[in-house]
Amino acid sequence: MQRPRLKMRLGDLLVDEGIISHEQLTQALQVQQDSGRKLGATLIELGYLSESQLADFLAQQLKIPRIDLSQRKVDKESLRLLPEIQARRHRALVIDHDQASATVAMSDPADLSTLDAVAQLLAPRELVVNVVPETELLQAFDVLYRRTQDIEQFASQLSDEYQEATEFDLGSEVLADDEGEATVAKLLQSIFEDAVQVRASDIHIEPDEKLLRIRQRIDGVLHENVLDETAIAAALVLRLKLMSGMDISEKRLPQDGRFNMRVRGHSIDVRVSTMPVQYGESCVLRLLDQSAGLLALEHTGMPDNIVARVRQLIKRPHGMLVVTGPTGSGKTTTLYGALSELNTEGKKVITVEDPVEYRLPRISQVQVNPKIGLDFSRVLRTTLRQDPDIIMVGEMRDKETVEIGLRGSITGHLVLSTLHTNDAITSVLRLIDMGAQPYLVAAALRGMLAQRLVRRLCEHCRQPHQPDELETQWLEHIDSGLSKRATFYHGSGCQRCNHTGYKGRIGVFELLEMNGPMTDALRDGNTREFVELARVSKGYRPMAMVALDYAEQGITSLDEVLFLAESVEDPLVQASTSESH
Repeated sequence: MQRPRLKMRLGDLLVDEGIISHEQLTQALQVQQDSGRKLGATLIELGYLSESQLADFLAQQLKIPRIDLSQRKVDKESLRLLPEIQARRHRALVIDHDQASATVAMSDPADLSTLDAVAQLLAPRELVVNVVPETELLQAFDVLYRRTQDIEQFASQLSDEYQEATEFDLGSEVLADDEGEATVAKLLQSIFEDAVQVRASDIHIEPDEKLLRIRQRIDGVLHENVLDETAIAAALVLRLKLMSGMDISEKRLPQDGRFNMRVRGHSIDVRVSTMPVQYGESCVLRLLDQSAGLLALEHTGMPDNIVARVRQLIKRPHGMLVVTGPTGSGKTTTLYGALSELNTEGKKVITVEDPVEYRLPRISQVQVNPKIGLDFSRVLRTTLRQDPDIIMVGEMRDKETVEIGLRGSITGHLVLSTLHTNDAITSVLRLIDMGAQPYLVAAALRGMLAQRLVRRLCEHCRQPHQPDELETQWLEHIDSGLSKRATFYHGSGCQRCNHTGYKGRIGVFELLEMNGPMTDALRDGNTREFVELARVSKGYRPMAMVALDYAEQGITSLDEVLFLAESVEDPLVQASTSESH
């Protein structure tokens, strides 16, 4: 390999090219002498040039390509030629290879000692060197070096250790065998590390007839990893049952549990649910990052105008605020954000939850336990005798809980709760459908906050998008000429978003505040009139329109907007159903 070599020292070359001044070089060399860092990193830290400028300069001087890793698809087999620990140490990433050569992206190809070390690791292949900014390289490490290979390796090792065992025996053997138990622990650790690395909210362990599926929910969408070792499923579930305090002998009934563990510097609370299925037990793990802490209302993604209105609602001495949306839409995060603001020395706050997701100081938190009769309604009746100022009900599931919560809110308490409905208006109708008297709902309710999560477009591969026929029809139905006036975007997929076109999610909120005419319509039992008044009430904007605003700003795609719009039920249809009851 002919190693790229600078004809002069880097600092002198940068001064000759006029990129930095002689005085800046002198100062950088003094700082470098104290810190021991490389000159290029020191110059960037001092703000004398950017990482991109340095990469472009090195590419020009060394006559090697300057590449954009986010737009480059990296071959998985090539990636494995250089272990993660070596790749991070030398700031080098193998992006392609054949029998004779290996293409390597490096942040400092002018460092000959590093270059020699990488060449030795990849010998006898010749190096084809490319330059890339260091930050871009570090981001690629986080995305590309997944724990998939470790998971496959530990799964294969565990299967080999108990090759002759039946599925039942495998679980029993692991319980008694230290070596097998250690392998299961390593396998689970790798699964959790991989999930935390890709920001997964859930892990699904699903045994099938001839394979084991491990799926991760990332930004609301499941991503699948398939293992051939089907027999290890019982060992994994057994270990998770032990960790979460379940009955390991019971395989015929669903069970729930939880445990806490530390993964990659994060304190993770894991909620475990098992369910018997055709080929064993399915296990779903919900991951809650406790180390992230509680989010303030303004950090939940809620627009400033809605934050201000929600704060006005929760500062009232009594009444009920309902937060609604499907599972996984962030309702609990919003309620905890409100509680963190209400949690003061002068207020008695009691929560009734299933389960308690975050531990809060000064707040009395009650975990319901239906097995011993400690359900929502029973705890709530006791709660009202505990002299509370504020009550949070994790979820209103039945008529009795709804009525106790509503009556509590009209007897001088602020009540916060959640409900599973699609939008703010239908949450009111759902309370009536559950058996609450319309006059009671009218007297107690102050506001309904509905929310969803839509996927954010990846900023690095976002491109203008021409709406298709279906999208154009929907846009024209909303606003004639909108499809031609506005610019929409889609994600083409890149390395940083794992070629999905999306990275992260953002909340979509709609807030409906009760007013006099709406209250009168409910008190009269006229739900149809209530819906019509709610739709034109001040400050109300449907979620689909809020999501469309995000699409026009290039935050999300029309696909996400249409998916949200199609899932929201027409409140007038439900109003007709409620009246017929």
